[in-house]
Amino acid sequence: MTSDSLGDEAVFFKRNMVLLPSFGHLRYIYGEMSNDPLHGITLERMLTELVDAYGWDDLAFRIKINCFSSNPSIKSSLKFLRKTPWARNKVEILYKQFLGIKAHERRI
Repeated sequence: MTSDSLGDEAVFFKRNMVLLPSFGHLRYIYGEMSNDPLHGITLERMLTELVDAYGWDDLAFRIKINCFSSNPSIKSSLKFLRKTPWARNKVEILYKQFLGIKAHERRI
């Protein structure tokens, strides 16, 4: 975010905090950032990039889901993944590995 988008009077002094003059006094606006590395990435984008990188056959080998091996398409796979949380989770984990993002380690 730049000072031009909020006007010349905006002063940025920290990563997620903006000082804005408002009716003679300063008002703080805090922005929240997501810790999720997949924030803002749609399931369709994830699936499309994985199919482009691996192809349907390799994707079906990596994730044992019938919609990847039997007459696969983006549309039918998205429909299944949106209804099935465990399958979507597997796709998200593979996508994180594809991007080189390490998954959080479980502590016992």
